[in-house]
Amino acid sequence: MSEIKVNKISPRAACGTVQLGDSGDTFTIPAGATINNQGTATNFGATGSASWVTGSIKTATFTATAGEGYFCNTTAGVFTVNLPAGTAGAVVAVKDYAGTFDNNNLTIAANGSDKIGGSTRDVTMSTEGIAITLVFMDSTQGWLVTDSGLQSEASQAAFVTATGGTITTSGNFKIHTFTGPGTFCVSSAGNACGSVSVDYMVVGGAAGGGDSDNGHQGGGGGAGGFRESSGAASGCYTASPLGSGVSALPVSIQGYPITVGAGGAAGDGPQQRGAQGSNSIFSTITSAGGGQSGAGSDPGSNRNGQDGGSGGGSASSNQPVFSGGNGNTPPVSPPQGNNGGSAGGTGSGFSGSGGGATGTGSTSPAIALNPGGTGATTSINASPTTYSTGGANTPGSSPGGAGSSNTGNGGNGGYCAPGGAGGSGIVVIRYKFQ
Repeated sequence: MSEIKVNKISPRAACGTVQLGDSGDTFTIPAGATINNQGTATNFGATGSASWVTGSIKTATFTATAGEGYFCNTTAGVFTVNLPAGTAGAVVAVKDYAGTFDNNNLTIAANGSDKIGGSTRDVTMSTEGIAITLVFMDSTQGWLVTDSGLQSEASQAAFVTATGGTITTSGNFKIHTFTGPGTFCVSSAGNACGSVSVDYMVVGGAAGGGDSDNGHQGGGGGAGGFRESSGAASGCYTASPLGSGVSALPVSIQGYPITVGAGGAAGDGPQQRGAQGSNSIFSTITSAGGGQSGAGSDPGSNRNGQDGGSGGGSASSNQPVFSGGNGNTPPVSPPQGNNGGSAGGTGSGFSGSGGGATGTGSTSPAIALNPGGTGATTSINASPTTYSTGGANTPGSSPGGAGSSNTGNGGNGGYCAPGGAGGSGIVVIRYKFQ
């Protein structure tokens, strides 16, 4: 291979043309070599493209060079880009560097008698984040916009950002737990590339267990209503069966008041029911408090269980059968709870247990511990936990046990003794944050 080393190649005639090779020849630019264009490039297969100047950012009026693109920062004030004299195929591009064109406009001015879009008037760029490319076509239309775009069109992942409650993380997911009233404050609603919705679990406060004397059992308190989304939005955990097919909630920038339902007080005295639980609320989701239990004492005016998220169990009696309360009251889909159990009937001393999130209350075949309706198990808080179990019946002459705080578990009915208090509710919110 022969080699020629020169500093300059010029045509024989002034302003003439120099031809490199013949049709079909190939010229190779080796790795590391740079072609520095100081003039106008034509017929290179990239007409309309600009070579962006990255060594400096323009902050004051200047005259553009054909073939170049400029990042323009108008933070300090407005200025003008003067276009070069137009020749067919010449290209100039500009970009809003700091997103300030909406407040401090950039002016683009044509050279002399040249036009921009068929008009001799200057152009004002006033859209935040915009970039445009202009190509000179001819004397009729002059410089024409061939490309434009906004920085916002280059979508970047944005995630839900919020405060409130006790905050923990599990991998890429954030968990807000409310064990009392508060506010879920959303400061970023995210976007489709990140996250735009939140999964939730809302558990109502449970009812207390009923009091009993004269050899009878008080009814078990109804569990607090249990409502949950499927977990699809903030995956990586197993939701309860009640969450199947339930959509997460989209959120917007605002504060969402959180209500956590209190558990109902225990029945403590002849003919005294356990008190109803209170509702828990997040956004459009309300989980009802558990239904009151029946009180076990003659006469039997208070022995029927009452309706609620799950129904309360009825008290035992030497009189005809008393019924448990209805669950899923008010009705939602999927159901937030189940019915309470009914008493055993004439001559029996058996009471009904409270309904639970996934199972109905039942009646014991003897004066013995009779479990309440089954609850729902979810890992929304990163650990499998069961909520909203119905209040049981208590064997032996003993008071009923209380439902644990922030579980929505019903209080147990007492046997010849007071019942137990219902467990308070809880609200858990989970979403992808990174």
